Amino acid sequence: MDIVKLTIDNKPLEVEKGTTVLKAARKAKIEIPTLCYFELDGMKIENKPGGCRVCVVEIAGRRNLAPACTTVCTEGMVVKTHSIRALNARRTVVELMLSDHPFDCLICAKSGNCELQTLAHKLGIREIHYQGAKSTYRKDTSPAIIRDIDKCILCRRCEMMCNDVQSVGALSGIYRGFNAVVAPAFEMNLEKSTCTYCGQCVSVCPTGALTEVDHSRNVINSLADPTKIVVVQTAPAVRAALGEEFGMEPGSLVTGKMVAALRRLGFNYVFDTDFAADLTIMEEGTELLDRLGKFLKGDKSVKLPILTSCCPGWVNFFEANFPEMRDIPSTAKSPQQMFGAIAKNYFAKKIGVDRKNMVVVSVMPCLAKKYECAREEFSVNGDPDVNYSISTRELADLIKLANIDFNSLPEEDFDRPLGESTGASVIFGTTGGVIEAAVRTAYEIHTGKTLNKVDFTELRGLENIRQASIDFNGVSINIGIAHGLGNARKLLEDIRAGKSKFHAIEIMACPGGCIGGGGQPYHHGNFEILKKRAAALYQEDAEKPLRKSHENPYIKQLYEEFLGKPMSEISHHLLHTHYFDKSAEIVVNE
Repeated sequence: MDIVKLTIDNKPLEVEKGTTVLKAARKAKIEIPTLCYFELDGMKIENKPGGCRVCVVEIAGRRNLAPACTTVCTEGMVVKTHSIRALNARRTVVELMLSDHPFDCLICAKSGNCELQTLAHKLGIREIHYQGAKSTYRKDTSPAIIRDIDKCILCRRCEMMCNDVQSVGALSGIYRGFNAVVAPAFEMNLEKSTCTYCGQCVSVCPTGALTEVDHSRNVINSLADPTKIVVVQTAPAVRAALGEEFGMEPGSLVTGKMVAALRRLGFNYVFDTDFAADLTIMEEGTELLDRLGKFLKGDKSVKLPILTSCCPGWVNFFEANFPEMRDIPSTAKSPQQMFGAIAKNYFAKKIGVDRKNMVVVSVMPCLAKKYECAREEFSVNGDPDVNYSISTRELADLIKLANIDFNSLPEEDFDRPLGESTGASVIFGTTGGVIEAAVRTAYEIHTGKTLNKVDFTELRGLENIRQASIDFNGVSINIGIAHGLGNARKLLEDIRAGKSKFHAIEIMACPGGCIGGGGQPYHHGNFEILKKRAAALYQEDAEKPLRKSHENPYIKQLYEEFLGKPMSEISHHLLHTHYFDKSAEIVVNE
């Protein structure tokens, strides 16, 4: 390994050849502010266009200031990161950005989480010395994401996530000079583009240029309506991240406190999406075994590998990019939508409530869930199975709005029957968790034997693409796992080319799975945070008395009282769906 010696702020350093000044400074715990630079460390992807010039530093012997994020360290280099010259340049750059930026911080969705706002405060900017014309663009509101491009600073982070990580290609830089903007091609609406609503662009945007569609006010209005029974469901990944919004360490499990907070907000019933995750395994696992059984008997028409269908961002992706493969994914709805269907068609009847008087709210780590619950096929006569989906961040804001002291809340349990779950359902929130949960149940149903060891650690981890072979009593089942849509694309292209060796594949749209969803507390590309969230879910799984979905007594009761058996006619009607060719819908505005 070639080593380079240099000095940064009078600190002698040794770094590997090719290291940038920014990374060298961070190694020495010297902070250099950045805006356009962003690193997704777990995927070894960097956004370093060097365009914002906020990270400029002074290098001895160099006439001009150098951007730390793109300047490579050289032998004997002497760097000053906070010289008066560098500080003045940074202030000037930020003032110029602010001169073309709206001054509506009080009502901006990113206020308090805005990196431009934070940087302006650190630099002590109290007035703008530059005045001139401001660029103005129309606001674009899709079912899940709002583009307020007046607040865009052209950092290109969203473009990096959309293209390099997710391979979606919905966003790119268009036009030049004062009219330059990051937008879908031809400035079409996001809704008409290839956007999957995964929300990863929102998670990395440093300002309020990209934010989620906020359903909080709809939820408040429903809670205030005495004619409505308001039911809430919470996704597994939420409990492993919500505490971060209240000063807790990443990976803090707050399941009981979250339930207590939701009750204090006024929800009539507090249920768990984990219940529906167990239900998903019953349906999806049965579908997997059915396809495998036919395949092993020589039926070559069977569509394999079967693909998981829990993630709406992933569903949107293959509907737009691989529409000819719509018969390969499982037809099982996502746990969010299964829960809504059961809540309004089973639970509502049990408590004597008309489904139109029941409001189902979901708390999700995902922004694509907002789009999913609005899909027409997931409603009955215009009444959605899930009325509103709010993100983990939105729930935190509601708790703060209600002046609830979250950290001092007692631990409370979910309501029954739709609040009972097993450990298998909890791990749905992390990459590899869905297929591990499916294996636990499918193995026992297929072999008739009891699994003594339910931890399939070979299915866990944060590698981009993973593979494992599970022995089903002499039958080897090849499993593939991918998180991040760019990685999913590689597996899909193998299937399209007839090269896939897998029987089943789990795909999640977001890096890390739901724990890294676009609606979670901002992790700023730090995969250590994602690892801690994943560990929390595996911890809750290990502590559950029941760890296999088919052992959930309330799932058994649901089939006995209402559904009959997995893949029954009523199950097929309520819990399964079909997919569409969305490629034809991607059009340019007229």
